[in-house]
Order: sequence, then structure tokens, then C-alpha cells
Amino acid sequence: MRKQKGFSLIELLIVVAIILIIAAIAIPNLLRSKMSANNSAAASSLRTINTSEVTYSTTFPAQGYANGLAELGPPAGGCPATGPTIANACLIDSTLGCAAGVGAGACPKSGFNYYLTSLAAGAPFGDYTATADPLTWEGTGNKVYCTQADAVIKAKVGAAASLGAPETDATARIWV
Repeated sequence: MRKQKGFSLIELLIVVAIILIIAAIAIPNLLRSKMSANNSAAASSLRTINTSEVTYSTTFPAQGYANGLAELGPPAGGCPATGPTIANACLIDSTLGCAAGVGAGACPKSGFNYYLTSLAAGAPFGDYTATADPLTWEGTGNKVYCTQADAVIKAKVGAAASLGAPETDATARIWV
């Protein structure tokens, strides 16, 4: 009788058990690092919105700040050959600028909903509030971000109750 070559059932079960143990250790770390990356992307996107608002207000001084993210982004077909307009300044990407017309004011990107509210629409020296709220609390992010015309990005941890569209009050999302 010839000796068979291969693995026994016990050896295969031990290998599978070891793989499952490694996966149980690695997957939570992977999810935590993904949430950290989403948080960093949210702060970076708000920095981009701040820069775009300054560019928009200097390009269209009679308009002031943009009234929403769609005004900072391109239209659905992309930036026109004729150049940027007040309605579509082509300063941010189509995802952040809601070119697809997603949601009622919210533009989802990288696990966060982004909002931009002009507090004095059409006023050359108005103000704006841009916020980023996680789509799923402790799933896609664990901070709520906020910024205004001073370009300081503020974060609030443990703000799950305040998710959603930003308030219209100028101080509602300004944290210490």
C-alpha cells in the first residue's frame, strides 16, 4: 500500500482556525483605520471648501460666497468650455459639488455628508457655514466637522445627536 500525500482534516482545521484568529484581530483595526481616513478626508474636504469659497467670492465679488456646494462644483455634464459661471464655478469636484443632484442639500463623499449654507445669500460680505457629518456614526466617522469664513476647521467628538443639515444660526456649529 502506498502512502498518500496531502493534509489531514485536522491539519486543515488548525490552519482555518489560525486564519480566523488573525482575521478577528485584523478586521477591527482595518475598520478603525478606514474611519480615521474618512475623518481626515472630511477635514481636507472642508479645507477645499474654504479655499473654493474665497476663490468664488473674489471671482464673483457682487455675489459674495456661494449659496451651496452645487454652485462651487461643475454642472452634471462637466465644466463648460465657456468657463465657470455663478451657478457652477467648477472649483470643487463633482462628488463634493453634488453634480448628480443627490439629496436635499447633502453631498455624500468618503463616508460623510457635506453641507454648505450661506448665512447672507447674495451679500458681498456675508458668511457661510460648511459642515461634515458622518453617514454612520462610529461606522464611517466619529467626529462632526465645521468651518466658517474664518477658515478654522473645528471638530466635535461625541456629537452623534447633532447630525443632519446645519442650523441657520451663525453660531450653531461653532465650537470651542
